[in-house]
Amino acid sequence: MSEKFENKVIVVTGGSKGIGSSICEYFANHNAKVYSLSRSIPENKIENVTYLKCDVSNFEEVQNVITDIHKEASKIDVLVNNAGVTKDNLLMRMSENDWDMVLDINLKSAFNTVKACSRIMMGQRYGKIINIGSIVGTTGNAGQSNYSASKAGLVGFTKSLAKELASRNILVNLIAPGYVMTEMTDKLNEDQLKAFMDNIPLKRGAQGEEIAKVVAFFASDDSNYITGQVLHVDGGLAM
Repeated sequence: MSEKFENKVIVVTGGSKGIGSSICEYFANHNAKVYSLSRSIPENKIENVTYLKCDVSNFEEVQNVITDIHKEASKIDVLVNNAGVTKDNLLMRMSENDWDMVLDINLKSAFNTVKACSRIMMGQRYGKIINIGSIVGTTGNAGQSNYSASKAGLVGFTKSLAKELASRNILVNLIAPGYVMTEMTDKLNEDQLKAFMDNIPLKRGAQGEEIAKVVAFFASDDSNYITGQVLHVDGGLAM
């Protein structure tokens, strides 16, 4: 698959850790030019990935960074909206700040990046936009009303964009992971972890690379007749 991404310019939000880091590493290993946007720069950088500090929830910052990337690379082939945070609590105990922060980073950031990248892609008459949602955007989850709402919002956002941009040959799809073994999920205790695994038909969580490979499918020419779709990558959990 290396040749499929030769000279491709790929922008990944939240690429400094977790799923985003796996996505960046996969594309970098397959000869793409990768730009990672996040609020912090990781100590252990992946070779051939350009790390740019950016608060993706800030509209102006995102517009400026995307403009700089376009000036340097002359194009943007793929945008992966992966940035995401959790701030879990029951709704009665959830603060307004915790609600706003999660919606801003998980949902508004996608508006910010697409607003900047879609103009470039429309001029190219080509582009792939891949949003990273979550199983809880479909199922909901107690104590995660903010996170679930942000990921459900990405579903509607994806489908609306797919209809708006199809005539310009810009394809928009969403991947909804289930339980993925990352730093975010490492916070679960043993009982919580067992409860998760017992409910997954495959009885295990996903590795970051398994999500990255599905992202790569949507980013490749193999998916050129697919748009507006939500693909659950969850070991059967949402069945």
